[in-house]
Amino acid sequence: MKLGPFLAAVVSACGLPSIISAQKPPMQPRPVAVDDQFQIGEAQDPQLSPDAQWVAYNVKMLSLKEDKSEERIWMAPFAGGDAVAMSAEGVSSSHPRWSPDGKYLAFLSARNEGKAQVWLLNRSGGEAQHITDTPQDVDDFVWSPDSSRLVVVLRDASEEELAAAKTKNKEKEGEEDKDKKPKTKKPWVIDRLQFKTDEVGYLDRRRAHLYILDLVTRQLTQITSGDYDDAHPAWSPDGRLIAFASNRSKPDPDRSYNTDIWVVAANNTDKGAQLTQVTTNPGDDSEPAWSPDGKLLAYTTQLDPHLFQYATHHIAVSPATGGPARVLTQSFDRNASEPRFSPDGSSIYFIADDDGTQILARVPVTGGDVTRAITGRFMLYAYSLGKNGDIAAQIDMPDRASEIYGQPVSGNNLTRITKTNDAFLSQLKLVQPQYVQFKSKDGTTVCGYLYKPLDYTPGKKYPAILRPHGGPVWSYYAEFTHLAQLLAANGYAVLLPNPRGSSGRGEGYAKAIFADWGNKDYQDDMAMVDYAIAQGLADPDKLGVGGWSYGGISTDFIIGQTTRFKAAISGAGEALNTSFYGHDQYQRDYETELGRPWENHALWDKLSPFYKVANITTPTLFMGGDIDWNVPILGGEQMYQAMKSLGRETELVVYPGEYHEFKAPSHLKDRLERYLAWYAHYVKGEPTPATPPARPAGKTTE
Repeated sequence: MKLGPFLAAVVSACGLPSIISAQKPPMQPRPVAVDDQFQIGEAQDPQLSPDAQWVAYNVKMLSLKEDKSEERIWMAPFAGGDAVAMSAEGVSSSHPRWSPDGKYLAFLSARNEGKAQVWLLNRSGGEAQHITDTPQDVDDFVWSPDSSRLVVVLRDASEEELAAAKTKNKEKEGEEDKDKKPKTKKPWVIDRLQFKTDEVGYLDRRRAHLYILDLVTRQLTQITSGDYDDAHPAWSPDGRLIAFASNRSKPDPDRSYNTDIWVVAANNTDKGAQLTQVTTNPGDDSEPAWSPDGKLLAYTTQLDPHLFQYATHHIAVSPATGGPARVLTQSFDRNASEPRFSPDGSSIYFIADDDGTQILARVPVTGGDVTRAITGRFMLYAYSLGKNGDIAAQIDMPDRASEIYGQPVSGNNLTRITKTNDAFLSQLKLVQPQYVQFKSKDGTTVCGYLYKPLDYTPGKKYPAILRPHGGPVWSYYAEFTHLAQLLAANGYAVLLPNPRGSSGRGEGYAKAIFADWGNKDYQDDMAMVDYAIAQGLADPDKLGVGGWSYGGISTDFIIGQTTRFKAAISGAGEALNTSFYGHDQYQRDYETELGRPWENHALWDKLSPFYKVANITTPTLFMGGDIDWNVPILGGEQMYQAMKSLGRETELVVYPGEYHEFKAPSHLKDRLERYLAWYAHYVKGEPTPATPPARPAGKTTE
């Protein structure tokens, strides 16, 4: 393959990618181990170049040695060939985006422990240029059609960020900052209804707004403002207008789900005082995309705000100047996201959540039947649509972690472009799950993924682990799942059901548990256990259960209603629901689904697993992060305290500095080791301790 100046410079600066390695003698495949999670890279966020010859993407890795995640940008030929590293190792870079003229590749990177900023690589060669220098992180950016500007999303800077920027500027100029000394932090002063969210903490009135960055002058001009958050900007084809999504409901956006699509002039100087409101639907309208002629906007829409997360996201179109909406996918009844017009404007592509998979679908802009453009039993996370109709997609499969695939417009052949994990995965013995169907107690058909043990022998019964999923409106998908593979490698049958409340089976299936948690979903989860036993696979005397988030809540419900399980692990679950009101981030959801607790306390109490704690005899491990404001550790603490008071077998593990989704690889490793030890002791009955031996503080291994 011949490299141009741009690629030659990148290869010279960054070296050849580590995924291109010399051939080694074949190794005997082995079972999956705990540390394998830190050897697998996730290729994600594919971006086709304007000439559709290259795909830029980034690879996310978890470094156990450095105890952090790292993302690195790569590029590979769309037609297939060796990948080329576009960003240096050791510095996280993500969100690659080609300029429409194909001359540049922009991306986000936080270097030297600074804020995430936009950097620019010139295809004619040279080092990456730092083109934004804001006190706060750049959340997002989008190129203008003529490649001369960017629309940038910035959250208002905090006093601390402004002070840090001031200190940084003085240091650059060689001045001493006399104010550079530790200061006692000021108190949070709260006056918002929605005052807390995970990974942020307490919320103030700082909001996310749109700015225009001129790439020649480097001037940054604010084009939206107000006590609202603005997101998902999209340029009109002529570069005059920008569509975006924002909840600007009166009198208070925090009281509703009513996000609408708005349009603002890209060259306005009044910070968006004059806006065009495109949609008026009372539900969530988001992710706007322009038609090639600039006359229409496609977007996702939810038609019933009362159902909030239980309501199906549809694809709709409206005139860009405002007017009646046409919902195109209502009869399809599947969650839809990321709409984009086909190059000729005749149809709209979108990602569809479909029965334990995510696929790429397409619907005519005039309405009609939905067709499946890229489909299979896999998980399509993201896609990029070329001007010529070529498609690059991030696809995850049960036996292969996320890679980038291509489908040329000239045919329906899906080919894999990247080989990020080929060498490593060839070393592992993997289990291919079955997608099975079974009947629940009331006759409802339920589906789920079933992993047989790695050493499966027909006719032999095995210990089994039931893993209720989070959400509740979510699903288990046909994707690479390290935990399921790890449990299967350790001799367990793994049951991943998609009970009522799950996505992918239509709105009726999802809303079946509305204000009725731990009932129908409990019956459906248990039906998969009964199915595995009836198949002669699961040993009814060696059952374990465990999940995270709503999966932790489900676990608490399950062990409060049955004693069939020998062990349970409840991660980030709730307990006494009224205590979470005003403590976590879900005040709006609670009031919509359950009503205010002082007005509807009987329902709140009914849906609290805490009140069934006296029924629990299952040895249970409770876990969570100490700064999780999604589902705070409070729930685990309450359940642990109650079980300890009753003299039951229980343990509580709290991970410092962790949100709902854990970040530190050392904590991820520790959690997996505790899973295996707890289940081995209580489910298998092995003599090894239920708690793994402690490692010295700060000690990790690769």
